[in-house]
Amino acid sequence: MRASGTRGWGRCGLGGLSHLAKSFRPVAVAPATLVAVTRIAVVPGSFDPITLGHLDVIGRAAGIFDELHVLVVHNPGKTALIPFSDRVALIKDSIAEARISGNILVTSWSVGLLVDYCTDVGATVLVKGVRGQTDLVYETPMAIVNRDLAGVETVFLLPNPEHAHVSSSLVRQVNSLGGDVRPYVPHAVARFLRPNAS
Repeated sequence: MRASGTRGWGRCGLGGLSHLAKSFRPVAVAPATLVAVTRIAVVPGSFDPITLGHLDVIGRAAGIFDELHVLVVHNPGKTALIPFSDRVALIKDSIAEARISGNILVTSWSVGLLVDYCTDVGATVLVKGVRGQTDLVYETPMAIVNRDLAGVETVFLLPNPEHAHVSSSLVRQVNSLGGDVRPYVPHAVARFLRPNAS
């Protein structure tokens, strides 16, 4: 005996759908257009001088973003150790010696807001290295303001632990007292600061 449920499905289910099958017409769908989006980020800083900690952040950021701008920013509130133009050259040399790959542009900015530069080059992200809670507390208000002003987000990267204690101000202090800064800076910077050091 055939189950009534089976007869019902054959009569009402498939039979009821037959008119839909006859009226079906295939619809042509245009292929989707893929738009390549270039992710541009900026690593800003005074880099006076660039340290191994900075170089670590630059190297990791270069692997995340399609285009990375390392931006030397003039800070009138600090007494410079290295002239502005020399810092750009030293960063380029340090990146080359460290064999950091990626689409990296090293340049400088001394007029206007940092987010103005970001807007000019189409960057949507600022990358900042934070060594600990003190850096995070200092950077957070600026990150919020930059987002409010221009929609530029800030990405914080934690340092390699071996560089977590290194800062440009520490290097300047050690250098001013005649100490050896080679453990804290790229070779290019060490040669610049101590051209006669062995």
